[in-house]
Amino acid sequence: MLARRCLAALLASTLAAAAVPAAAEPLPTSDIPANFKPSDDVKDFTIREVQIPMRDGVKLHVNLVIPKGAKNAPIIFSRTPYSADKAITGLASNTYKLALPLTYAELADAGYIIAVQDVRGRFRSEGDYVVARPLVGPLNPANTDHSTDTWDSIDWLVKNIPETNGKVGTIGVSYGGFTTLMSLVNPHPALGAAVPINPLVDGWIGDDWFHNGAYRQSFLDWVYRMTADKSSKYALQFDRYDTYESWLSAGSASGMAKVLGIEEFPIFKKAAAHPAYDEYWKGQALDKILAKEPLKVPTLHVHSLWDQEDIYGAPAVYKAMEAKDAGNGGNYMIIGPWQHGQSNMASGTKLGAIDFGSNTSAWYRSEVLIPFFDAHLKNNAPKAELAPVTAFETGANVWHRYDRWPISCASGCPSQSKPIYLQANGALGWKTPTARAAFSEYVSDPARPVTYRERPILSTYNPNTSWGRWLVDDQRFAEARPDVVTFVSEVLTEDVRLAGQPIAKFFASTSGTDSDWVVKLIDVYPAEYAPAPELAGYELAISMDILRGRYRDDPSKPSAIPANKVVPYEIKLPDVSHRFLKGHRIMVQIQSSWFPLYDRNPQTFVPNIFFAKPEDYKKATQRIYTSAQYPSRIELPLVE
Repeated sequence: MLARRCLAALLASTLAAAAVPAAAEPLPTSDIPANFKPSDDVKDFTIREVQIPMRDGVKLHVNLVIPKGAKNAPIIFSRTPYSADKAITGLASNTYKLALPLTYAELADAGYIIAVQDVRGRFRSEGDYVVARPLVGPLNPANTDHSTDTWDSIDWLVKNIPETNGKVGTIGVSYGGFTTLMSLVNPHPALGAAVPINPLVDGWIGDDWFHNGAYRQSFLDWVYRMTADKSSKYALQFDRYDTYESWLSAGSASGMAKVLGIEEFPIFKKAAAHPAYDEYWKGQALDKILAKEPLKVPTLHVHSLWDQEDIYGAPAVYKAMEAKDAGNGGNYMIIGPWQHGQSNMASGTKLGAIDFGSNTSAWYRSEVLIPFFDAHLKNNAPKAELAPVTAFETGANVWHRYDRWPISCASGCPSQSKPIYLQANGALGWKTPTARAAFSEYVSDPARPVTYRERPILSTYNPNTSWGRWLVDDQRFAEARPDVVTFVSEVLTEDVRLAGQPIAKFFASTSGTDSDWVVKLIDVYPAEYAPAPELAGYELAISMDILRGRYRDDPSKPSAIPANKVVPYEIKLPDVSHRFLKGHRIMVQIQSSWFPLYDRNPQTFVPNIFFAKPEDYKKATQRIYTSAQYPSRIELPLVE
């Protein structure tokens, strides 16, 4: 009995103790650990995040991707406003061959450390962001710029990354191409090579902001994303799927800026305050800047023949730097059949409907890019067997090795350019016109501008956009319009090969007092085309550009066009490397608007087209002259 009582008491005390909670650690307030870093143990690379101090104390964020086992490895350094985190993000993988975007993956596989930096004021870097910040000087009163930030960053990298051999190469596309070129101004001693790809060089002549004075108003989409906040979290929203109608209803470029709420954004105000080619633009032009600098760093310029954003830059800065090379093998260029940035993409076999017969992008990276970096950055590496210029010839779809560029020009080149003349009745031929009085006429109506591509025209960053390939669109849609004049040759009986810069020299009149002129050089495919039946009759533009007529005499001093007077014009078209094949035809189209890519010219002279009023926009009768007295022509860089 006593034993039972003792057992019952023991059980009761045990239950009572169980009913009282034991002292325990407090539950966490968040399910997310305060300090967690994913393990790199199973990866074949490590990522280090560093904040590098600049000379003014501002710290810039850098992501370092270091393959495991790296030793005496050169560093490939990129500086971007588009997020250093995104720049090193490929697929979710434990191997850098998949975890990194393609070009970085191939460079890492070739033995390089990858370093990507957020430029000053963007994403995880401190400081203030200024779009394409000019060099320290009249346009930049601070004591830092992209040149100094690159110098300070390279200095830190070679002193603090134990896996490196102390040599650095810079590389970047577009804005990153611009920062790469900036690294060549007062370069750090450890900078051994540079590869600017499709760089912004001159924002007024032919990159990004303007083309020969015509404002690329679709650039406002980029302005919004890049300057509304430091991390591009805001996307521009148009009120229509077809932005043609949005732009037309807004009126001028300033009208659209007001609709979008960005009329007070500093970068828009700067462009609107400097519509002419004044010191603001001249002082930032990197071809002019680098023409004055000694060539200390071997540089490989990468140019895309159908670059829809920065088609001027690479050939211009190559030519500017070539005078400094003096045959020492420090200045190189590759010309590929690509859109903007396509040299970094997985496939360079096609662009739109045009097939190049091989993966030109992969070939460039394996046969040109990596050998170039290896030769200049790796210890005891063999010399790269690169030609000064490597150019893909579209049409024939072959690579050429040249010792210079251009191959053909008016004088001083291996071949001499040859004019092809606009003729009466829409003809195009090699013979000088003989007609005493001849012209082609059309009416340009700002209320119904010629589009740069078929509608609907999506915004640049629309998920369904095909912005990247618009330069290879079939131009038959424009030929069909009454406000586009067309000149076409007879069927070619032999190939016509071009390698250089076409120059349009033509005579025109307008009933207005201002006008835009758009000139297109086009390869017309045969009416029946067995190799690709779907391309029969295709009109492939190989070089196109625009000129704002008020700048015909002096880009820095606009002047009204005398109404109904014949005036000479000249437009330097983008460089070409192309072969018109036997059986094809050569075509030239001319028009007076290219909308909504470029803002409309009101066709009456106003002080500043950014602020043109609705009543300023008027129809104008345009004439392109094709007579013996006024022999309009295209100077073609013909290779005999």
